[in-house]
Amino acid sequence: MFRFLRRLLPPSAASQADPQKMLRAFQDHRQDLQDDFFDAATRSGKPRGLRWTKCEWLDTYAVVRDAESGMLTLFCGVNVSFEAIEGGDMEGVAAVSTIRDGSAVFHAQDGRWGSGGKVLFNMDPQTAAQVAAAGQEVVAQSEQI
Repeated sequence: MFRFLRRLLPPSAASQADPQKMLRAFQDHRQDLQDDFFDAATRSGKPRGLRWTKCEWLDTYAVVRDAESGMLTLFCGVNVSFEAIEGGDMEGVAAVSTIRDGSAVFHAQDGRWGSGGKVLFNMDPQTAAQVAAAGQEVVAQSEQI
């Protein structure tokens, strides 16, 4: 029903947000957004049995626009480190110390970026934009390395 209503209503100004303007807004507030992301990720309890210890932010990104809602999603490259929670299932597993690459997920709504702390592991931002956001338009991305 909501999709039907969205088609009847004109797109909002937020749904037509300029990707370059929103990227500048992300850069202007990047440290706060990264801190909020890390806090949300550490509280999520995922992956099970692991504690987030570090999140290194890379300069790679991709931005996609949802065709129906117009919402922008930013995939930002990250390298994440974990440690096993004492007494947990992952204690003693050698792979725990392996740095994981992935894409941190941010969404723009009402002209502001936010995140629930979700990472798409084993995907660089360009891959995340192609796979996780299939059918959405890539509107901005960093240079391929």
